[in-house]
Amino acid sequence: MKARLREHYVRNVVPALMKEFGYRNVMAVPKLEKISMNIGMGEATQNPKLIDGAVNELAAICGQRPVVTKARKSVAAFKVRTGMSIGCMVTLRGDRMYEFLDRLVNVALPRVRDFRGVSSKSFDGRGNYTLGLKDQLIFPEIDYNKVDKLKGMNVCITTTAKTDAEGLALLKQLGMPFRQ
Repeated sequence: MKARLREHYVRNVVPALMKEFGYRNVMAVPKLEKISMNIGMGEATQNPKLIDGAVNELAAICGQRPVVTKARKSVAAFKVRTGMSIGCMVTLRGDRMYEFLDRLVNVALPRVRDFRGVSSKSFDGRGNYTLGLKDQLIFPEIDYNKVDKLKGMNVCITTTAKTDAEGLALLKQLGMPFRQ
């Protein structure tokens, strides 16, 4: 079963981007490469059990088991030693990536309080987009009663676009609600 957003990309987005940017080859059209999600838990230095909750919630949101990230260096000011668990991350590709982006755009982002759209200034200069979410409760997979602590997360959408304009056009066509 193909993802609904992937079908939309092939049928509608590719012809629209070819017309807009004048691509002659279908393979030159920008596409989604991967989506990386990261939860950094600075408080995990004092309470290592917080990592387990973050891993379970990220797994519920993404449908894929996250990797626990460890500290590379010791930082005395933050009470962090090398090898301590300080967060978790997951990288989505293929149909899971399209399913997640579909749920993010159509279900999760509209649930944000006072939502007026996401900023169009969060591109990195090479067509990749980064989005910060303040809490994980906007996803319907998370049970409000089981959450012990609100955790923010970073969502990085990596595309094959060469410029920010191409990346913006791609994400707009995929339904990302940008602020006017």
